[in-house]
Amino acid sequence: MRKKTSEIRNFMLRMCRNKTRNVAAETARHFGISKQAASRHLQALEEGRMISSTGRGNVKASWLVPLIEKSWRFPLAGLREDVVWLENLAPLLVDLPENVRDMWHYGVTEMVNNAIDHSEGTTLTIHFARTALDVEVWINDDGEGIFHRIQRLGNLYDPREAILELAKGKFTTDPANHSGEGIFFTSRAFDSFVIMSRTLYFSHRAEQDDWLIDDDRDVTGTRVFLKLDNDSQRTLNSVYSQFAEPDEFTFSKTIVPVRLARHEGEKLVSRSQAKRLVSRFEKFKTVVLDFSGVEEIGQAFADEIFRVFASSHLSVELIPIHATMEVQQMIVRALAVK
Repeated sequence: MRKKTSEIRNFMLRMCRNKTRNVAAETARHFGISKQAASRHLQALEEGRMISSTGRGNVKASWLVPLIEKSWRFPLAGLREDVVWLENLAPLLVDLPENVRDMWHYGVTEMVNNAIDHSEGTTLTIHFARTALDVEVWINDDGEGIFHRIQRLGNLYDPREAILELAKGKFTTDPANHSGEGIFFTSRAFDSFVIMSRTLYFSHRAEQDDWLIDDDRDVTGTRVFLKLDNDSQRTLNSVYSQFAEPDEFTFSKTIVPVRLARHEGEKLVSRSQAKRLVSRFEKFKTVVLDFSGVEEIGQAFADEIFRVFASSHLSVELIPIHATMEVQQMIVRALAVK
């Protein structure tokens, strides 16, 4: 396929991620080609069963359709994540770039292993869907539910606190057998990462490095969603290197969304909130505190982090980012106290 043809059809495919009208007309304008030529490209994608369309003319709407769609159901007892990968998913991804296959191998085996070792469920289901642009995988177990399990075993007040601990990294309820890195790195390797359990919905989007906590419908057990572009340039090494010190290969740096430390409707004002935030920071050399979505913080909250914790953990560097003027003022005030 000629480069220009490939560019035009890839543009069309990306337009069709969601149901879109007038794809041919928009493509013609974008590339400076005739609408008839654009329509021929659209027809080729339809004939290749990469997209489906309905209607005609200006009301024609097009959308991506799965090229491959499969589901599996496994008993968790005696299940091995490497066998699940090799026998079921790996053959469906064999033609993708090596870096993309590596991330799928890592993410799928880590999430399946979590279900095997931690869910206390009986059944695992996996749904796979591949389009011309990307792959989506759903991994479901029928166990206790990840957030409530972490709350119970970690003696946390609220299951939402489990999300903060997972976002920090190095958290595990089984330190003898797990490093606590699987969910942390998987969430950052994929374009979209979602965990749903009970009434909590936790997602991370790599493109915007954005975290979201929300209430969703009641989901039994734990449901994990992974999505990755088939032509992603990201590599596992590039993900690892974001969280390692220069010339080191250890997981020594983390980025923590500060807003995850507050419960619904709260402002970040108290020392107890700050202590919840800095818990386990001593496991890292560098902690980047992302204040996105936090308009202001209280004096006691800032003091507990930037004076009390910092002065008793001199080996941990705290780096605030995306702080408003009000937040910066409180940080400066805390640092000024001797």
